[in-house]
Amino acid sequence: MITYKKLDVHGLQIFYREAGDASKPTILLLHGFPSSSHMYRDLIADLQDDFHLIAPDYPGFGFSSMPDKSEFSYTFDHIAQVMEQFIDQLGLKKFNLYVHDYGAPIGYRIASKRPELIQSLLIQNANAYLEGLGPNLAAIPPFWTNRNAETEEPIRGLLSLEGTKFQYLDGAENPENISPDAYYLDQYFLDRPGNSEIQLDLLFDYQNNVPLFDIWQQYFRQHQPSALIIWGENDRFFVEAGARAYQKDLKDTEVHLVNSGHFALEEFHREIAQHITHFLSKRNLK
Repeated sequence: MITYKKLDVHGLQIFYREAGDASKPTILLLHGFPSSSHMYRDLIADLQDDFHLIAPDYPGFGFSSMPDKSEFSYTFDHIAQVMEQFIDQLGLKKFNLYVHDYGAPIGYRIASKRPELIQSLLIQNANAYLEGLGPNLAAIPPFWTNRNAETEEPIRGLLSLEGTKFQYLDGAENPENISPDAYYLDQYFLDRPGNSEIQLDLLFDYQNNVPLFDIWQQYFRQHQPSALIIWGENDRFFVEAGARAYQKDLKDTEVHLVNSGHFALEEFHREIAQHITHFLSKRNLK
């Protein structure tokens, strides 16, 4: 059974989904933009018999607290700090880290700071290399260079219902397989008063992740976590080259491409669950 909980982390109510037996290997699932732990609903159900699964919502996302930006600095550094505190308050000492999209800059900050926590990396359309940045991000660099109403306009388009649907449907093997529940739920949270400004701040702050790519790659080279890399090969936000790039620095990898886009779990959660189970079993992490 999946349970739905909240944990007080320094005054923030962090919502999370938990399933499985806590005595079994733990998988911590860090979600992407513009989603929440909801993106893992099917994968959690697929894996709960064999693993202990925890999937939190970040501040400003999903059912977690959304303090005003005047009271909370929405940066990847700050959210990673909150997630690290969340990990410690739950008493997690060792886990397999699943990252998607924003989960990479949040999770890799934690992993590179505290490598002893990480049993393996489960990477799905989550980038740490320049070659992984795709054509759907073309509007981002002008926004980073000069943030103003003109450069914000195409970024605000990402926050609209059409922008959210596009992220789910672009590159999908069959768009009719994508539940509208997913993108309408995301949009509900994006449309809350003040949330668009929060998301703009985070998208602007993403530029501060790029200089950290070298640090994360050094973490890969030094600590050599085993890595399962699963990629929606039609993703034009984080392209396939970003999946292959991990193999430059990590010796023990498996790469599996699926015929989908950025939100590959919407179509291929069963196949991805099978890859995870097989990968972790082979390495005695199951």
